[in-house]
Amino acid sequence: MMSNKGDNKLSALKMVPASCRRNGNTKIPNITPRWIAPNLLTFVGFLFTVGASLLLAYYDYGFYVSGINYKADPIPRWVFGVVSLFIFISYSLDGLDGKQARRTGTSGPLGELFDHGLDSWTTVFIPTALYSIFGRDDPNTIQPIRMYYICIMVFINFYLAHWEKYNTGVLYLPWSYDFSMVGLVFFFGLTAIFGPEKWKMSLIGNYSFGHVTEITFYFTTFITNIPVSIYNIYVSYRDKTGKNLSILEGSRPLIPLTVFVSLCLIWVKISPTNVLERDPRIFFMMSGAIFSNICCRLIVAQMSKTRCEAHNNLLSFMVVAILFSVFLPPIELICMYIMALISILTHIYYGGCVVKQMADHFNIMCFKIPYKKH
Repeated sequence: MMSNKGDNKLSALKMVPASCRRNGNTKIPNITPRWIAPNLLTFVGFLFTVGASLLLAYYDYGFYVSGINYKADPIPRWVFGVVSLFIFISYSLDGLDGKQARRTGTSGPLGELFDHGLDSWTTVFIPTALYSIFGRDDPNTIQPIRMYYICIMVFINFYLAHWEKYNTGVLYLPWSYDFSMVGLVFFFGLTAIFGPEKWKMSLIGNYSFGHVTEITFYFTTFITNIPVSIYNIYVSYRDKTGKNLSILEGSRPLIPLTVFVSLCLIWVKISPTNVLERDPRIFFMMSGAIFSNICCRLIVAQMSKTRCEAHNNLLSFMVVAILFSVFLPPIELICMYIMALISILTHIYYGGCVVKQMADHFNIMCFKIPYKKH
């Protein structure tokens, strides 16, 4: 459970208004039963995203099937159709939960944390699902290390929005999120119709669709999102509309993110058995759980207007795992599996404890709206 410091954060949360997404069909809330809790919509949407990733993992665990050199049966096209449907449902529910909260008068900090906390975990499931379309060991696609760079770009883009709010008090949801989710729905839908081999075509010179997609992630991160976030924070300091933290305090949330990214890249670089190539999916999942835990702690800090933690205990475990991998190469893969398990279970436990404490503190139920007699 959370410490006394965490209880102080809960008290501060009373003063924080809920933040809701701007997307979603405005007509859907009119037919959504009022007894359905917004957090239930959020959680079901998250499960659809996880389900899409698990379905692709069943048919293509190692990201080989769509590669040109793979000789076994390809991923059935209906799988891509189901993934497209699952992502559409997840995206729709993610846009609906905020509107349902306002409609039922249940908006609050718990819903904001639940929504954005699960979104932070989704940042790893979406890219890995996309990777199954291109496959590896193919000259027209990208290898696991470069796909991992894309995952890191997604992590950074998501984290920036909450780092910005930590300094400015305003959560800006970039257009790239809506664009990417809608694009993925159509992308997987078209793959179900024409097959993944259609995406092996070259778009610009020798650059395939996969290469162009990779470049797009770098462009949105370094050319649009990072400069915009820094500029918005600068404006808040200039106009004194934000929290006006010192530069060191305002940059504090970047410490665990920087250490996390550095450790991940160090492990990949010095791995004696090339662990990322041996099992990229688990390495992706491990990284996603650690990132989500770091991000959730930032979300709690910026919502409660308390100081962000500069260290995450999972990073200490990661250092130990890297050291064992370097000095005992035969057990490196086992170290990664143990680290992934620790990361996922720790994050689930942390999330469960925080949600329970917040629900108890506000005297509400996470997945149920109390019945009121009229």
